[in-house]
Amino acid sequence: MTVQDSGFPEPSGKVALITGGSRGIGYGIAEALVARGDRVVITGRNEESLKEAAEKLGADRVLPVAGKAHDEAHQETAVERAMETFGRVDYLVNNAGTNPVFGPIADLDLNVARKVFETNVVSALGFAQRTWHAWQKDNGGAIVNIASIAGVAPSPFIGAYGISKAAMVNLTLQLAHEFAPVVRVNSIAPAVIKTKFAAALYENREEEAAAGYPMGRLGVPEDIGGAAAFLLSDAAGWVTGQTLVVDGGLFLNAGV
Repeated sequence: MTVQDSGFPEPSGKVALITGGSRGIGYGIAEALVARGDRVVITGRNEESLKEAAEKLGADRVLPVAGKAHDEAHQETAVERAMETFGRVDYLVNNAGTNPVFGPIADLDLNVARKVFETNVVSALGFAQRTWHAWQKDNGGAIVNIASIAGVAPSPFIGAYGISKAAMVNLTLQLAHEFAPVVRVNSIAPAVIKTKFAAALYENREEEAAAGYPMGRLGVPEDIGGAAAFLLSDAAGWVTGQTLVVDGGLFLNAGV
């Protein structure tokens, strides 16, 4: 079967590692990169979900590696598997995240706060260190960190998540400064995206939730997939250290 017969584009020669890639935003990014010819490694906690995602995306283009993002052994294994299978890791997308608590920050369990930071921030640094040393330091590449508008504005009742995403924005700046000019590092700050992760923010009230968005709808994973594909391309070759807000115009209502 030829590439044309299979429905896949010609291989780009590039390889991406996407954490939390079996569903939602991570899957949307994987889909966008596979569609342009990249090969992709996706990680996540659920092995069965990862296998299903890989089959849907194209098993010959996608490698699933199950594990918890904050587990250092998993980080090492994921990068090693990428290098063994594809021989390179050009792009890293730090998408894995958690938000296990809803309520005022004054009553936040500090152990929960530690868990949020381990998954949302420390794991991203760990993956960035490993892809840097395994390939990017000598060969170049790009990193995209998935932050949130909760990290650039107050986020009532999801304060721990918002603080961790603010840290992700600053991590992006630090990495961009240190890794330049070899590796570009940017982040994306989405508003509410229709995923299982964010379902509590819109489920059974989607029309009401979308009413504040000038674009008239909530986001979908493909919106973030397109933004990430741009930042992980030569078209963004002079863009680094930036946070791209993808919010359907929500911030246009600030101060009204």
